[in-house]
Amino acid sequence: MLATWLGAILSGVLLGLLYGLAAIGLNLIWGVMNVINLSHGAFIALGMFAAYFMAHSLHLSPFIGVFAILVTGIFLGIATYFISLHRIISAPELSTLLATYSVSLIIIGLGTFIFTTNPRAIDISMGSVSIGGTVLPTTRVLTGVFSVIFTLWLYYFLYKTWSGKAIRAVSMNRDAAELMGINTTMTLGLTFGIGVALAMTAGALAATIFPFTILSGGGYELKSFVICVLGGLGSPLGAMLGGLILGLVENLVTLQIPTSYVPFLEFLLLVFILVVKPTGLLARR
Repeated sequence: MLATWLGAILSGVLLGLLYGLAAIGLNLIWGVMNVINLSHGAFIALGMFAAYFMAHSLHLSPFIGVFAILVTGIFLGIATYFISLHRIISAPELSTLLATYSVSLIIIGLGTFIFTTNPRAIDISMGSVSIGGTVLPTTRVLTGVFSVIFTLWLYYFLYKTWSGKAIRAVSMNRDAAELMGINTTMTLGLTFGIGVALAMTAGALAATIFPFTILSGGGYELKSFVICVLGGLGSPLGAMLGGLILGLVENLVTLQIPTSYVPFLEFLLLVFILVVKPTGLLARR
């Protein structure tokens, strides 16, 4: 019994780290730009197929190709920002909501045409790792490790680099940032680019352990919204903490109740946080 609980906790932590990474991109865009990115799930799915292409066409391990996906995602996100959001960034929230939803429909529509909705999977076997007597697939352990690495990279970028400090300044007061000489247009574009890159990176890592279709990003998007509220907007570490909590909840409660009850419990947790601590556990200060 103890081994079962230990296995569930370890699996929950690793899954939670992946959920946290998936939510950080949404958290960053929402917290800095005040834009609810409804294309978040579509970009996660795009990252899954990018990893699939690298594994099956280029014969490159997704854990190596994920760095190329991160860089590609930054440029793709910046391009998406200037095409779909730049002209309406100061418009009412509904305008940006519809713009990102349109981007999502375009990605899913093209993806369905090119890839169909048949499930895909990346055939990668890297053995297993024994932790405390619990055997875990190496791929799942690596997804957790890479999630931590990318989260720490973002934290370092935001707090130790000039561009990161510019992003934080724009999130606090855009007009004051402009008066201080910060190019807010490029800063917002970079913010959206990083958010998209992290979403695609999380999708690429998820593709190494779960089957997927072009529609698979939707579930991660919903979980990301729950995590953003749980952890607090503008806090990468808060998003990671929220992801850990969600991953543990999913793995531990399924030891006692059917899996079908998990979404209900997740959104019950969301309502509880909104009532008790609406700013989240680690809201940006």
